Amino acid sequence: MILLAAGCAEPTTGRVAGAVTLDGKPAELGSIALIPVDGRGSTAGAEILAGRYEIEVQFGEFKVEIRVPKVVGQKKLYDAPDSPVKDLMAETLPARYNDETELRLKIAPGETRRDFELSTD
Repeated sequence: MILLAAGCAEPTTGRVAGAVTLDGKPAELGSIALIPVDGRGSTAGAEILAGRYEIEVQFGEFKVEIRVPKVVGQKKLYDAPDSPVKDLMAETLPARYNDETELRLKIAPGETRRDFELSTD
């Protein structure tokens, strides 16, 4: 009986998927994080690849933080002629989309479709 009851449990997560565009073009690479507005529950996140993302997350209302970095230079890892280099990255999006996010999203049972059309202005 216990196994039967466990199999009939209500789902506690929903799926959200969509597109992220930046100045009208797909965001090639980035990340998206969903942070519970009430501070309870788990944070969830995913990579943005070729302008698309998909996340499974608990039900609730979330702040959405989106980051789309770009390469602004390179730096040697150590001072030697044959040193490997690493890319220096900078955020392309204004803080209103990440550190000071204004974006919100409510997750309910089933699948939620949410596209984000962002601008660098």
